[in-house]
Amino acid sequence: MSSLKKTSMLALLIMLLSQTIFAQAVKPERTSPATVAKGAINGAAVTISYSSPAVKGRKIWGELVPYDKTWRAGANEATIFETDKPLKIRGQSLPAGKYSLYAVPGEKSWKIIFNSETGQWGIKRGGETTADPAKNVLTVMAKPMKSASFNERLTYVISKSGFELLWENLAVPVNFK
Repeated sequence: MSSLKKTSMLALLIMLLSQTIFAQAVKPERTSPATVAKGAINGAAVTISYSSPAVKGRKIWGELVPYDKTWRAGANEATIFETDKPLKIRGQSLPAGKYSLYAVPGEKSWKIIFNSETGQWGIKRGGETTADPAKNVLTVMAKPMKSASFNERLTYVISKSGFELLWENLAVPVNFK
């Protein structure tokens, strides 16, 4: 084989390898980007890690997110709630740790669920949630209300007294006392 052919084949091989490596390194953007809310609740450092879906002209509550069914409280992987210190929520104790955060939305009240299993995808192929009720650590009720403004993307806001889920025209405050 001539030197020119060897050089050409080597150049072709390098080009193909670099394209393959580049294609694997570049991941497509998710339509529901990963987002993190950080703050302090009653002196505990709290982080909520979630994927933030957009309204995109859809009816969210009661349709995209059905009432009275467990929801992963975000998109993609199950939403994660992490605290570095124990917290009290309406007289109940939540130990320091990492939890999947689920919700059961209702028109007049919501169940907020802290589940000990983490790292799972938020839903199964059939659309039902991956939540294992046997691993629920704490469940509290929250009262939804109309939000002060329209929120195109799902957002969590942490304050010294708790956190609030905001999406579409709805706010769901979860107060820790």
